[in-house]
Amino acid sequence: MKIPDRLVSLDVFRGLTILLMIIVNTPGSWAYVYPPFRHSEWHGCTPTDLVFPFFLFIVGVAMWFSFKKYEHHRSLQAMKKILKRTILIFLIGLFLNAFPKFNFESLRVMGVLQRIALAYGLGAIVVLLLPRWGRWTIAFLVLIAYWVILATGSSSPFSLEHNIAGGIDIALFGSNHVYKGFGIPFDPEGLLSTFTAMTNVILGYLIGEIIYMSKDYKSLLKRIIPIGVAGVVLGLIWNIVFPINKPLWTSSYVLYTCGYATLLLSLFIWLIDIKGFKQWTKPLLVFGTNPLIIFVLSIVWVKVIIYLVHFGQGDNRTNGYAWMYQNIFVPFAGNMNGSLAFALFHGVLFWVIGYILYRKKIFIKI
Repeated sequence: MKIPDRLVSLDVFRGLTILLMIIVNTPGSWAYVYPPFRHSEWHGCTPTDLVFPFFLFIVGVAMWFSFKKYEHHRSLQAMKKILKRTILIFLIGLFLNAFPKFNFESLRVMGVLQRIALAYGLGAIVVLLLPRWGRWTIAFLVLIAYWVILATGSSSPFSLEHNIAGGIDIALFGSNHVYKGFGIPFDPEGLLSTFTAMTNVILGYLIGEIIYMSKDYKSLLKRIIPIGVAGVVLGLIWNIVFPINKPLWTSSYVLYTCGYATLLLSLFIWLIDIKGFKQWTKPLLVFGTNPLIIFVLSIVWVKVIIYLVHFGQGDNRTNGYAWMYQNIFVPFAGNMNGSLAFALFHGVLFWVIGYILYRKKIFIKI
């Protein structure tokens, strides 16, 4: 069976990552979250830690197919589109960081969309400027260089307090403009680690190339499954000296997550494109065909009900987010299951919005 230019399995994979992003970002209470839906405190990798790198990997795979129109070579038209898209996504992320208070004295500069923008932009330029061997070489050199840079930074180079990546962000942006969720100024979407995040995109692009060049699905799976296994194994081996760590986006983390992403994509290709089990994919296609707008709307909604919607007065005053969790979900499900139900509710809510767009054939792209 010939491989088509658009894989349903890739859209489903993208849709799954967006759904999981919404679910893990919107628990009813961060005090009540089941372990698989939590990020690792520092070193290590939970299922939740796989979601963001999976999305960047998918960006890379899709990029191979979208760059066919440029014949995978640089051109003024291609570079202008890449630059425009990078700037727009970055600015949307910056807007979301500022909304709704717009307090520029403490505005966080980096963030999830900013990382997506820069990883996409840098990765796109690399793959269009360089031949195949050059793309592999850049990915390899970035991973090795990042290891060397972090390892020589201090006596405790991979710790939260003393890693050089965090110091660079503070030096460039100032401590008021970086993430403080770890208790000290440190940005998990910082500038230096964006270069290793870029390699998720490049490696995804190289898998996209293998997909397109394969003559049929059987030969494709024979090629990419061993690559996925190798990525996971190499990541675990490297973890011995360079820990798998999402906040630092370590090189071992890149190989580990790209390996698992390749294996999961292989599974979806086998289930959907080879075996034809497609009925279950329809809800995920809704997310996968409008990922950016659904993700942005989910963030805007949460910020609106936290900062702009309030119930009660004085000491009893609470924001809309906490009120919904405490008054709707906790009474019937308890704290832990109520928190999960709250997150799942938001997954359904934004599926409905996505479904309306899907039915009306409205696909918002930048």
